[in-house]
Amino acid sequence: MAEMMPDWFVPLLARALQAVEPALDVQVLPQVDSTNSALMRRVRGGSATPTLLVAEVQTAGRGRMGRQWRQGGAGAALAFSLALPLAPRDWSGLSLAVGVAVAESLDPAIRLKWPNDLWWRGRKLGGILIETAAAPGVAAPRWVVIGVGINVRPPPVDPGLSPQPASLQDLGCQAEAPALLQRVALPVLRAVRQFERDGFAPFVAGFEKRDVLAGRQVQLSDGTRGVAAGVDAGGALCVQTGAGLQRVHSLEVSVRPEDVAVSP
Repeated sequence: MAEMMPDWFVPLLARALQAVEPALDVQVLPQVDSTNSALMRRVRGGSATPTLLVAEVQTAGRGRMGRQWRQGGAGAALAFSLALPLAPRDWSGLSLAVGVAVAESLDPAIRLKWPNDLWWRGRKLGGILIETAAAPGVAAPRWVVIGVGINVRPPPVDPGLSPQPASLQDLGCQAEAPALLQRVALPVLRAVRQFERDGFAPFVAGFEKRDVLAGRQVQLSDGTRGVAAGVDAGGALCVQTGAGLQRVHSLEVSVRPEDVAVSP
């Protein structure tokens, strides 16, 4: 992405973001293992500052639960991470709030799959990775690193996935990664600060409009089956089971829809 950015782009984006977060620095790297990993190393090493880190290519992009995120060459994906000190009353639902901000800023056809995936027509389009850590010697606030990865062009075919992931080009979007970053970064930053103030409740309606699991038969990783019934004000997935309504949190289970193909 760095090679495709004109000289004026980064200062312009930085000024827009600094209107919300004055100390925020915008950095662009031609290649990195993972933008999340790079920022987490800074946090744990005691050298973190509020940063939006963008990579043209990630060589070891990561998804939830350590899964690899495959991408093509430069410009094939939009990959960035945001590092901030954050002190919400409750961390639950942050990935959903970020997902709502990303989907609303890109295309009304984009759906959201709890807890952290962007979907389009039954295929995974991108994902969100939330990690937190305390800086050395500092009890609070914790630092959060929010990673966003979106396929701009079709990624390399993965024989282990069915169906294959989607890309923004599939939606008819011909914008390049820098223009997409300009559309997404500010809404994400604003959403994170709103989440810090107000929690997930303001984002519930936006998530429900795009909830790909709502009304579908689902199976939890512990074997429980039921019907997905939206999310609550704390971001928990509500599942109607034979034993009653169960609230599921992202760190407890994974979810597999039974009646649609799902990428792992």
